[in-house]
Amino acid sequence: MTTVLAIDQGTSGTKAMVVDGDGNVLSVVELPVHPRYLSGGGVEQDPQELLDSVLDSGRQAVAEAAVRVDFVTLANQGETVLAWDPATGRPLTQAIVWQDRRSAEICAKRSDSANAIGERTGLVLDPYFSAPKMRWIREQVTTGGAVTTSDTWLIHQLTGEFVTDASTASRSLLTDLDSVSWDPELLEVFDLAGEALPRIAANDEVVGETTVFGGTAQVGGLVVDQQAALLAQRCLAPGEAKCTFGTGAFLLANMGRTPVRSSAGLAASVAWRVRDETSYCFDGQVATAASAVRWLQGLGLIQGAPDLDRVAVADSDGVLCVPALAGLSAPWWAPEAKATFSGMTLSTEVGHLIKAVLDGIAAQVAELADCAAQDIGEPLRRLRVDGGLTRSRVLMQAVADLLQVQVDVYPSAHATALGAAGFARAAADPGLPLEQAIIDWAPSTSFTPRLGAADAAEFRARWRAAVDTALMRDREIQEES
Repeated sequence: MTTVLAIDQGTSGTKAMVVDGDGNVLSVVELPVHPRYLSGGGVEQDPQELLDSVLDSGRQAVAEAAVRVDFVTLANQGETVLAWDPATGRPLTQAIVWQDRRSAEICAKRSDSANAIGERTGLVLDPYFSAPKMRWIREQVTTGGAVTTSDTWLIHQLTGEFVTDASTASRSLLTDLDSVSWDPELLEVFDLAGEALPRIAANDEVVGETTVFGGTAQVGGLVVDQQAALLAQRCLAPGEAKCTFGTGAFLLANMGRTPVRSSAGLAASVAWRVRDETSYCFDGQVATAASAVRWLQGLGLIQGAPDLDRVAVADSDGVLCVPALAGLSAPWWAPEAKATFSGMTLSTEVGHLIKAVLDGIAAQVAELADCAAQDIGEPLRRLRVDGGLTRSRVLMQAVADLLQVQVDVYPSAHATALGAAGFARAAADPGLPLEQAIIDWAPSTSFTPRLGAADAAEFRARWRAAVDTALMRDREIQEES
C-alpha cells in the first residue's frame, strides 16, 4: 500500500502530512510563511521561504512518521505567480500572491475582451487570476526567465520537471475551459505569446520523481488547494458544495462533467481531471477571512483567532462590516473596493466590531451560496466546511443562520492535505476508483439555523445595501481623482 507525503503550500503556512496506505495520518507538521501586505494592494511572498517551508515541513513529517514515503504530492495556492530561471531554478522576482490587486489596471485596459475571456475560460477578468499578475511582472519587474504559477517552480525544485496541473491551469485566464489547454488567442490578449508554458498534467498523473525527502519517491497527484478540499469533503456529485475558511473563504460547488459558465458571477474551473475524465466546479471567493482576523489582531482588538468567540457579542447592535480589506471578489468583482464599518455609535464596543466582521464574512459566503444555487438550478441542501476559522462557533452559526442550511464541519484541520493525498493515491494506483482514494469522514459538529428566515433575509438586505453604498463611494472617489 502506498504511503504518501501530502504537502499543502498555502498563503500563510505550509503543512506536510504523511498518510499510510490504510488512510491513517502518521504525522503532521505545519510551518508558517509570511506574506507581506504592501500599500497599493500588493501582496508578496519570498519564494525561498516558500521552498524552505516545503522542504523543512516535508522532511520533519517524514522523520516523525518514521517511514519511507512512496509518493509525494503538492496542493498549491492556485493563482500565485513568480518569474524564475529555468536553467538554474533561481527565482527572479517575489511571489505575487493571489490577493495582490496591482494588476487591476492591466485588466481595465483589456475590458473590451472581458466577455470573450469569460466565454473561453469560465473566469472573470480580474487581478485575482494568474495572467494579469504575470503581465504585471513582465511590465513592472523583469522580462527574464519563465513566469509561472508557484506550483510549477516548486515542482521543478523537487523533480526538475516543468509542469502544472489541470485545475491550476484552469485558474490562469489563459486556458480554454472546454479543452483544458493553453489558448494562443488568450496569450495574445495578455501579451504573453512566446512565454514558456508548463505541460498541463492530469490530477491523477505521476509527473516525476524526487529524492529530497529521503529515498526515491514518485511525485504527482498535483492540485489546487481548494479543489483538494472539495475532494476531501466528498463533494463528488453535482450540486454538492463546500467552503474552506482559510486566509480567504472559498465556496466551491461540483457542477459535474459539463463545463457550464456561471450566469451568477462565479468562476467556473476544472475541479479535477482523473481517469481521462474532467469534472468542473463553480467557485466564489471571500478575499479576506483569516486575514481579516489577523488585521483585527494587528489592531490590538483581539490576541488571536481563539479570542473571536470570547470577545464577540451575541448581537452587533446594528453595526455592519463589509470586510473588503483586499477588494471584493465574486459576485461583485470589485478589486478597488475598500472595507467599511457602518452603524456605529458612542455605545459601540470592540465586541460589536468583532461580531460585525464575522457576520460580514458569513454574509459574503451566503451571497456565494445563492449564486451557486442559481447556477446549479436548486438551493444548496447543506454546506460542508473546513479550515481554521471553523473553530469559531460564532462564525459557523452565522453561516448557518444566513444560508438557512445545515453546516457540517469537517473533522480534521487538514482537509486540503487529505484531499491531495487522495489524488496521490489515485495516481499511484490507476485501478483505484477516485471515491475509494478518499478517506471517509463524518462531521465533527453541525450547525443548524437559529435565526428565522425572515430575520436572515432582513439582515442580508441591510448588508447588501452596505455593500452598494461602499461601492458607490469608491466609484465617486475614483471619479474625483
